[in-house]
Amino acid sequence: MSDPSAQDHEFMARALRLARRGLYTTHPNPRVGCVIVREGRVVGEGWHLAAGEAHAEVAALRNAGENASGATVYVTLEPCNHRGRTGPCVEALRGAGVRRVVAAVRDPNPNVQGGGLQALAQAGIETACGVMGSEARALNGGFFKRLETGRPWVRLKVATSLDGRTAMASGESRWITGPAARRDVQRWRARSSCVLTGSGTVLADDPSLNVRLTPAELGIEGPLFQPLRVVLDTHLRVPPEARLFSLVGDTLLLCAAPAVDDRSDEGEAAVRTVERSGDRLDLYAVLALLARDYAVNEVHVEAGATLSGALLAADLVDEILCYMSMDLLGSDARAFADFSLPSLAARKRWQLHEWRKLGADLRLRLRPAPPTEREES
Repeated sequence: MSDPSAQDHEFMARALRLARRGLYTTHPNPRVGCVIVREGRVVGEGWHLAAGEAHAEVAALRNAGENASGATVYVTLEPCNHRGRTGPCVEALRGAGVRRVVAAVRDPNPNVQGGGLQALAQAGIETACGVMGSEARALNGGFFKRLETGRPWVRLKVATSLDGRTAMASGESRWITGPAARRDVQRWRARSSCVLTGSGTVLADDPSLNVRLTPAELGIEGPLFQPLRVVLDTHLRVPPEARLFSLVGDTLLLCAAPAVDDRSDEGEAAVRTVERSGDRLDLYAVLALLARDYAVNEVHVEAGATLSGALLAADLVDEILCYMSMDLLGSDARAFADFSLPSLAARKRWQLHEWRKLGADLRLRLRPAPPTEREES
């Protein structure tokens, strides 16, 4: 494989910008962009729009036409060498007569895993891999995690006051944060494979848990994908008249015991059973089921303190998306997570990944602190 150059980084950055155009549409596939360059000039580019549509390489080759011959191809994920809903990209690249292929990162799909680059090299095409690889992985964190661990990326969304409270003791919570923050939440829902909550939240708030921005507002082509709505309902307490059953998109109820439920016959919800852990559903089993049977890459959690606390206590949260108002609600108000720790040494440490001001509120993206930092603190 050849060594990357400064030009390689320039064109790969362009490919990554193209890949982001599929942020809301490619589920369950990864977001991939491709740029084709000949004699220092871009002659073709494309991105993967949706499952079943052309992969980024094929779209870029169509855009380039005969100019692809002898060109260098920059793609944010290793080209596939197997046939799925579309043909192998390796064959398309080989047939177009490209000279060199630069991939940001290897594909974790067991059907690929280096085989795509190997097949290109065997065909006499120069290859390189690792250019802006961390950025490419970050764009598809859920896809990589699902294929590498069998569980999806879990993002816990919370809206809190400055003192970490989500509602008054009475349950009153509308609205802690402002319109800009609430609109931003819609974008995070839209990029997720599913929105997860607990039965307590549905019974108390009757939420919609859908995406309410239009395709134009999201800047996407084609129809809007509504993420799967998933409710952890151990004892099937959620009534059929709950709002989320009447909305466009699919709803999944996960319960603890075999059950017959009229909603599954009416097509308003599917009901699946999951093994228990104590008096609640086994969260590891829940996530494994979503990854295995529903190809869920990113789980967006909007839940009450019980489920949020259980996920945090089990170290199953990959990212906290915290919208923080500049208000104080006092000690009687409700905390966003319900779990206890035996000592200060056992505290769970998080680090700031990104922050942004949204109107009068702050949006904090937090990731678990590396073990070394936890030990040093």
